[in-house]
Amino acid sequence: MPPQEDVFVEKNKINFKQLATKMLRNWYWLVLSLVLCLALSFIYLRYATPQYFTTSRILLKNDEKASLGDNEIAKALGGQLGSSSSTEGEAEILKTTHLMSKVVKDLKAYVTYFNKGQIKSVNLYKDSPFKLTILGSIDSLKPLTLEVRIKGNKINLSNETFNKEVNYFQPFIVPGLGNVQIEKGPTDAKKDEVYEVNVQTVRQTVAGLIKKLEIAIPIKQTDIISLSLTDPVPQYSEDILNGLIKSYIEGNILDKNKVADSTIAFIDKRLIYVSQELGSIEGNVQSFKQRNKIADITAQSGLLVTSTGSNIEEEAKIQTQLSVLSSVENYLNSSGANERIIPSGALLEDPGFASLVERYNLIVLEKEKSSISKTEDNPYIQNLNNQIAGAKSDMLTSLKGFRKSLEITKDKIQARSGELAGQVRKVPAVERTYLDLSRQQQIKQELYVYLLTKKEETAISKTSNISNCSVIEPPLTMGAVSPVKTNIIGYGVFLGILLPIGIIFIGDRLNNKINSKEDVIAHTTVPVIGEIGKSPVALETIVVEQGSRTPISEQFRALRTNLGFFMKETDKTVLLTSSMSGEGKSFISLNLATVLAISGKKVVVMEMDLRKPNLSNKLNLRNDFGFTNYIVSSELTADSIIKSSGTHENLFIISSGNIPPNPTEIILNSRMDDLMSVLTEKFDYIIIDAPPVGLVTDAQLLSKYADLTLYVVRQGFTIKEQLGIAQDLYLTQKMKNIAILMNDVKIEGRYGYGYGYGYGLEEEKQGFFSKIFKK
Repeated sequence: MPPQEDVFVEKNKINFKQLATKMLRNWYWLVLSLVLCLALSFIYLRYATPQYFTTSRILLKNDEKASLGDNEIAKALGGQLGSSSSTEGEAEILKTTHLMSKVVKDLKAYVTYFNKGQIKSVNLYKDSPFKLTILGSIDSLKPLTLEVRIKGNKINLSNETFNKEVNYFQPFIVPGLGNVQIEKGPTDAKKDEVYEVNVQTVRQTVAGLIKKLEIAIPIKQTDIISLSLTDPVPQYSEDILNGLIKSYIEGNILDKNKVADSTIAFIDKRLIYVSQELGSIEGNVQSFKQRNKIADITAQSGLLVTSTGSNIEEEAKIQTQLSVLSSVENYLNSSGANERIIPSGALLEDPGFASLVERYNLIVLEKEKSSISKTEDNPYIQNLNNQIAGAKSDMLTSLKGFRKSLEITKDKIQARSGELAGQVRKVPAVERTYLDLSRQQQIKQELYVYLLTKKEETAISKTSNISNCSVIEPPLTMGAVSPVKTNIIGYGVFLGILLPIGIIFIGDRLNNKINSKEDVIAHTTVPVIGEIGKSPVALETIVVEQGSRTPISEQFRALRTNLGFFMKETDKTVLLTSSMSGEGKSFISLNLATVLAISGKKVVVMEMDLRKPNLSNKLNLRNDFGFTNYIVSSELTADSIIKSSGTHENLFIISSGNIPPNPTEIILNSRMDDLMSVLTEKFDYIIIDAPPVGLVTDAQLLSKYADLTLYVVRQGFTIKEQLGIAQDLYLTQKMKNIAILMNDVKIEGRYGYGYGYGYGLEEEKQGFFSKIFKK
């Protein structure tokens, strides 16, 4: 892999060792974060409102009386229904707003009571010392919250726009609620306590409960439905589930009673009509007897009536069936497109028709239930509509067939009646007329008794209707499900550790400044010659002295040693440059020159940053005469611009001189070559303090005289991307023998050489708390 690609991979790789070192170095932030997050966890556990989980189970039982119709519907709808109403459908009904609205209104759940605290409020539910009763309609309520203060029998209610003091059971008007009154609750009010009553619309309360309500079928292919609710008040959850199950059972029974109610209403109408006819015939009989002065029937008439009794009874039954059939037929035809419950098929002695009626009524009830949660465009509803139309057509066809059968039977009976007619002719005319009236009276009486019997049977069957739902597990609160203490503490520990680690990691990834030697290695393949620590005295120019044993002095001595690994014995010239101004080139140049001079070498420092000279000022030397004067004046010699540094006898300096308008042309002058030749002969080392290579080309022009180029980078100052300049110079060989020198490296615990081993002075030992406070 090419060097440039190596740098790219290294630059984008996470240095876990370096990251771990930073984390260990900032361990106190980890401890502080852990303590803070654990404290927040305990505070949260102290004030968080616990949530309790309440659950219940119900069993849907098959209706045996409707099993035939159930099977027919199940087949018609592709097996989607396996009982009188599918488990999935019943589960959807339990979640309907209609059912929950009834529960909310019954329990008055739209009004909640709180004991207001400084940090959190506690839901009192049934333990409130007062109750707010809304005397008007609850359908026009608006959301409202009132603070309540109780002093004896006086109650003060207030919010931002309302303030009123009332007595118990005193009606008064609250904007948004209408006419209300305060009633005493089961508990006594505590002194100086502030309570709060919160009123929501029924719709809001229903929506909130449905959102928290969970309906599930725990085991597939079974008729068991599980209901669960999570709320801060266990008793409230249990009451809601109990109310929901109760309303569901009542609705289920009401659906079953619709068929019986429809049958009884039909029979009542027929009884009124038959009673009128029977009364009319009885009146005719009475008038006939009075007119003809008949007190009793003769023995002959009695014998004839006895012989024809069975025939008359059969004809009465047929007439009754035909009458009921006509009424049912008219009922079906008059309903049109309306889907109404059909009276029980038991009124007609036709088992096939009774089965069709039960099937039709079952589909109509199923549609009524499904319409709560589905629209008319739903395929399921459309399928039910088709089934209703088909069932209705089947019933009408069945009635036609049954009528034909009854007509045939009637004709046979009438034929037998004709045979008896001959015998009747012998009976006196008065008795024969009486016999006809008596026969009509008996038929109507039979019909009247038959209808009364069916009405009683239907009423008895209605009282025996029970719901197909049974509670197998009443609502029971299992305990608090949140907050879980171990989880919250675990989250606190996790966050306490993750937060500082994340901040350090993100800060490290977002930090574009060089902070360590590892950053340099990750961004360039240029070798690192050494590291210079942060100067203990910010304004001190020369930090290296004879016999000095400070950490930074030893680092410069280490740098002097490392020069031997990068330069040959005959090499003398060292050029210092950087990416931008402020990275410490001049500081490094002077102290490197000083440490070489202390070793007995004769050293000269050239101030070659002609655009922004700074070296002479650091040594408090005048800069009005120097290198630029030498270049422009051929009369000057090299010795005329070399002057003592004033810091060491072996250290000399060549100032930049006056700032020229054309620094680049000055450096390219041929006298520069002459000057370098002279300096090479006179000095052991030549240190060239060049301008930043990232800004101008002066440093590259001077690099041809250098045997070693030191590229200075400053910790926490040099941008990582600027190392690309050094990398480019290294790969293209624009500057030969280039090495990177890190400056202003912070020393922690001990100082180290460029190759990373510790040597020299160590920090004074400190106590644990002293270190903490120092951090």
